[in-house]
Amino acid sequence: MTAASLLPLPEDKHPLVARLVDGLEAPALQWLSGYLAGLATQRQAAGKNAANETVTSPEAQARLTVVYGSQTGNAKRLAEDLGRRASAAGLAVRVVRADAYSTRELKQERLLYVVMSTQGDGEPPDDSRALVEFIASARAPKLESLRFGVLGLGDSSYPNFCAIGRQLDERFAALGAQRLFPAGEADVDLETVAHPWLEHALQQAREQLKASAPLAKVTTLRTARTAPAWHREQPFQAPVLLNQRITGRTSDRDVRHLELSLEGSGLRYAPGDALGVWPTQSPVLVDAVLNALQLDGEATVRVAEEEHALRTWLSQHRELTLLTRPFFAAHAERSGDASLQALLSPDSREALSDLFSRWQVLDLLRKHPGEWTADALVAALRPLAPRLYSIASSQSVVGDEVHLTVSHVDYDFEGEARWGAASRYLAQHAEGESAPVFIEANERFHLPADDRDIVMIGAGTGVAPYRAFVQERAERGAGGRNWLVFGNPHFHSDFLYQTEWQQALKNGSLHRIDLAFSRDQAEKRYVQHRLIEQGRSLYEWLDGGAHLYVCGDANRMAKDVHKALVTIVAEHGARSTEDAEAWLNQLIQQGRYARDVY
Repeated sequence: MTAASLLPLPEDKHPLVARLVDGLEAPALQWLSGYLAGLATQRQAAGKNAANETVTSPEAQARLTVVYGSQTGNAKRLAEDLGRRASAAGLAVRVVRADAYSTRELKQERLLYVVMSTQGDGEPPDDSRALVEFIASARAPKLESLRFGVLGLGDSSYPNFCAIGRQLDERFAALGAQRLFPAGEADVDLETVAHPWLEHALQQAREQLKASAPLAKVTTLRTARTAPAWHREQPFQAPVLLNQRITGRTSDRDVRHLELSLEGSGLRYAPGDALGVWPTQSPVLVDAVLNALQLDGEATVRVAEEEHALRTWLSQHRELTLLTRPFFAAHAERSGDASLQALLSPDSREALSDLFSRWQVLDLLRKHPGEWTADALVAALRPLAPRLYSIASSQSVVGDEVHLTVSHVDYDFEGEARWGAASRYLAQHAEGESAPVFIEANERFHLPADDRDIVMIGAGTGVAPYRAFVQERAERGAGGRNWLVFGNPHFHSDFLYQTEWQQALKNGSLHRIDLAFSRDQAEKRYVQHRLIEQGRSLYEWLDGGAHLYVCGDANRMAKDVHKALVTIVAEHGARSTEDAEAWLNQLIQQGRYARDVY
């Protein structure tokens, strides 16, 4: 299919058409042609009717719309679960990703649920920025006829926990909409809040739509996928095939390359997806917490239908390396320490954030003693959640294996060792031992369907998915160019996968690489500085249709890279700062600017 044949379509839709028709035989193409022609006729008629119509269609009045915004896939999974359950209950329902939802439809909605995560410290997911900005703006319509519910997802180790969900809930009410029930705020342990919220939401949907026709039409948005045998709640025990340090002896960072076997699991993944890992807390840390509180590790604790010894709860089911605001608040009350109470005030948000970045649960318990019972402790601590790691391999190349690039978080705090739960768990896994894993799809961070150029920006272990990208594009003989921009502290000790990148340059599977080793010179140089230096070339690639990827730290690197991109687009595209920002937002909406940040 030539570019000329797609001329009536916007340029960003070309890859969708190419993906749709890829592999179809003549009979299927003929059927598709007739189907699309009929669809066009229907939409033309609908457009003419809409021009003469100001009232809400009967379909919208009798339908539940579920809009989700997701960075790591949790909000998507919950929204689709709600959609399936509503469909099974005979309700007309559609589930829409935020960037596919037309804001023109908002004033027509009568029953709307929003499932929205908060990214990092108070930002919307990339797929939701435009919708969130529209709802917050003066352009948002009055919504007196709307009934709504909001489920926010977040991470309570950040001070701005579930901020986006809270903002949307308040804004809908301010626009005149009727809140059906209080907004849910789910931590990384989704079950505690999300599942009761879903039950309530489904019950309310039944009540609100009870006047609808009994055989309501259900909108099917995508082909149903068969659930894998292994998933988040039932992980696969993957044997470790290789656990190798890939930073030099002089590096202060212990970065591991791990290879795990998926043989016999049937699990499939695409470049850009993540591997979920369920860690176990170190026995050393569990003993330290028990000693600090003078609690018996063998004491039996029952929560709902689950009963374990306290030691088992702490090692397998509760977070100990991450402080969260709810636990901090509960301990402040038990300790009676006024200084802790003061840190919970709105004016102390930065100080609390700094403390969370340095302290773990054990540090809080030791520095500010308080009385805890075994039952109260288990109830107050956040349930242990899996960690997601960007997959560093292409399955078309490695077969029944999955590769990870893991930075072992290991440091001293006031003369005592501290570590990250999952990174220590993986770093200490010997070959032959197994780890419980599952695949987490990340559809917004996949390679383009066609062979467009790609620009890959990453620092540290943020380079992991790009190893998968280059492997995949080389395996399938993709024609687009691949440009890697990578940063780390030192060239000699921290150039991750150096020999692989050099070989890729040599064989033509990598077309360009720019490096930023921040501490190899007096003035620190990061990836954003390299981007500014190569600004004209970068803008030419993007203006020519390239896809842009950013992977790594959300609170520093990703923000600094975005600022650099705005500068580059403004300078080399002859735009104002506002127009440059709008141009980049357009790339996000088109799926040409994707971020996998954490």
